[in-house]
This record gives sequence, structure tokens and C-alpha cells, in this order.
Amino acid sequence: MGGFFGTISKKECINDLYYGTDYNSHLGTKRGGLVTWTGSGLQRTIHSLENSYFRTKFEEDIHKFSGTSGIGVISDTDPQPMVMNSHLGKYAVTTVAKINNLEELERGLIERGNHFSELSSGQTNPTELVALLIDEGKTFTEGIENVFNAVLGSCTMLILTESGILAARDKLGRIPVVIGKKDGAYCVSNEPCGYPNLGYDIEYNLGPGEIVKITADGFEQLRKPNKKKQICSFLWVYYGYPVSEYEGINVDQVRFTGGCSMAKDDDLPVDFVASIPDSGIGHALGYAVGKGVPYKRAFIKYTPTWPRSFTPSRQEQREFIAKMKLIPNKTFLKDRRVIFCDDSIVRGTQLRDNVNVLYHYGAKEVHMRISCPPLIHACTYLNFTASKSQLELITRRIIKRLEGEDDKNLDLYQKTGSPQYKTLVEEIRKELNITTLKFNSLENLVAAIGLPKEELCTHCWDGSSYY
Repeated sequence: MGGFFGTISKKECINDLYYGTDYNSHLGTKRGGLVTWTGSGLQRTIHSLENSYFRTKFEEDIHKFSGTSGIGVISDTDPQPMVMNSHLGKYAVTTVAKINNLEELERGLIERGNHFSELSSGQTNPTELVALLIDEGKTFTEGIENVFNAVLGSCTMLILTESGILAARDKLGRIPVVIGKKDGAYCVSNEPCGYPNLGYDIEYNLGPGEIVKITADGFEQLRKPNKKKQICSFLWVYYGYPVSEYEGINVDQVRFTGGCSMAKDDDLPVDFVASIPDSGIGHALGYAVGKGVPYKRAFIKYTPTWPRSFTPSRQEQREFIAKMKLIPNKTFLKDRRVIFCDDSIVRGTQLRDNVNVLYHYGAKEVHMRISCPPLIHACTYLNFTASKSQLELITRRIIKRLEGEDDKNLDLYQKTGSPQYKTLVEEIRKELNITTLKFNSLENLVAAIGLPKEELCTHCWDGSSYY
């Protein structure tokens, strides 16, 4: 997906910018970039993160940077931030976006006399396209509204100018944008997990489509928020960091609550509850409390040299790394009946490998409890882990096998408790060699998050679509 961080201060901001951007590393793995306003202009650096990590790639650059304002990004798509010079002045822009009509917008911009100079994996750089759409406005606010009106998908952005930082949340609020404050400085990010260590307190959550201008003295609203909100539910299921709060709702509390409520309907006799780390931990802790059985760490993640499984470009290598970084504790597993909690099942390959390891080390029964409903639709709004083609999803492969078509009777398969839903879950269970398998219901998940259903995007589970 990607994440960004911006800061503006009455004194040098480089340390905050460096570490604040680094706290977005769990959101992207392709490119990292920083840009500062030095007083005489913009200073930028971009590095690939596909074979290393943000801090190791940028630590040699930091002493060369200066400035009291800057923005940074961890991107899963294109090299950014982009530095532009137009009738709006010199500025830098960074985005977290998924533009489904990019080719159409590209043709329109070229027909109107624009040109593109950047490529991303052989395609037009989406952030440059956003910048060109912004430049068609008479003001930054008008230009950002032009982006909101043109893009099918989502686009959230930061713009660094000589006079401050503009922050704009996607028109439907797919991801959060959170302003932080400390003495003499403000920051803004879609991932606030690093705010406590950097000394910031959460000051304000932008609304859908809201635009604000941030200076070292405060912030002002340039565009009021839209009334309709569709924030991504998967924030609280998977890619949100456990300590983070989005819309004032803590990620790990949602996972704990969801696990606890799911367990109260589960009378299966087991010896203990465990998790597939990391995002399954909060769910498993809640499950253990709700069920009244111990929580034990039957899988431990080895992070010193295997911190991420999705960095390599090849799926086979990602699966290999995912296997290598999880170490089973065979002392706990021998002859035990265990409930394992995980955040979701996408392809199923990684989970199947994990289950086979558990049996190999003596587990008597392996029961899986998933913190969200079955993923039936690929995400069309954000570039996150579940954003795969439909037939990469284990659910759609099974539906195609059962129905002869991958999109037949989807409304029945995604309805909890229907005969088709039960068949789908049973087929997944058999394919992954699991003793029993249960998914959380959408109703339970929405209740755990605590926002009204109409304010949440639940497309990947029920196919609801909004632009």
C-alpha cells in the first residue's frame, strides 16, 4: 500500500522526518523517498527498498539534508516524492494511491498538451500523473479537487511548499490522515504509530476529502470534509500497526475484541490458543480470554534477519522467507489440540505450509480461527496485500471449481451461514489440511471496529463498491 510522513518545525526537522518516515516501513517495500525545503529550494533522495530497509538505505544521506520542513514516503508502487515546478510554484508531492483509470487520465493529459518524464516499472508514474492533474488547477486546493474528481480508486497526498505542507485525505477517506503536535512542530501521516517516540500527540484526524495547510504554528482548513466515509476495514484486521489509532479506534483493541467475541460461540475442547504472528496476536489473545483457555506462543517470528516476507518480487521467494522466519516451539505442540488465530487467508499457500509444520512437530489437532470473513473480492481501492487478481484468492479458485465460473453466486458464498458459504469454508479447510476452520463474521468485525457499517469499506468481503 504505502505510507507517508511529513513534518514542519521551528527548528531542524531532519531526525523527525527520517524516523517518522521509517515508521511506515510495514506498509511498503518498493521505494523510499525524502524531500526537504532548505530555504533555497527542494532537496530530494530516493532509494530502492527491495533488497534492504529504509534506515540502512538513507542513513548516509541524512547528514547531507537540512531544513525545517519535509515529507517522506515508503511506497509499494512508484519512486516518489515527485519534485515539480509549475505556475503553482516549486513543490514536492507524495501519494498513497490506486488509480484504476490511469491510462484514460494519461491520454487526456497528453491530449491537453502535457507530457510525462517519469516511469514506474515501465508505466506512467502515478504520482507524476497526480501532480499534472494538480497543476491544472488555479490553486492547490482546486488542483487537489481535480484529482478527487478524476481518479477512480483512491488518492491521499502530501504536498511540500515553501510556505507549508498541504495534506489531503482521499475523497472517501479510504486511509486515515492524522496530524500530530509537539512544542514548536507539527507532523502528519497516515500511520501514527511513531508519534509517541517522536514526542507528538495526536491533534486532529482529517475527514474524507478534507484539505489542510500545516505550518510550524498550526494548521488551517482549505477544504471541508465530505459527509460520506469509506475507510478501509482491513486497517484493523491486518496492515494497521497494533499501537495505532485510526478514527480514534485502537488497532489491537479491535483485534482483541473481535477474537474475544468470536470465541464465545466456540465450544471446541482445546489445550491452548496460539497465533500466527504478528497480526494474529491480538486476535489470539482475545480468543484465549473469550474461550477461557491459555495463550501460548507456539510460533515465534525470527525478526533479526527475516523481518518481512513480501519484499522479494517473486512469490516463491516470498513464501520461502515467510516459512523461514516462523519457528515452531515443538515443546508446546507435541500431542496438543491447538487453536491458531490468523488475520486472513489470501492465497492459502503460506498457511498450508505453516499447518504442515505444526503437524510435523507433533500437533494432534490444528484448528484455525480467522479474524475476518473470507476474502472474496480483490481490493480495487488500495494497493495492499489482498490486492491480487481474483483467481489468486483461494476463495475464487474454489468457487470456480465448484461453479465452473469464478464469479457465479458470489452473493451466496459471501453470506455467512448459507449452504454455499459452508461449502466454501469446508473446501478451504480440506485444501489447507486443517482440523477445523472458522472465519469471523462481517457483523462481528464491524461491531469490533465500532464504526457504522456505512462508514467502512468492506468490499473485499461483500463486494460493496463506491467511488
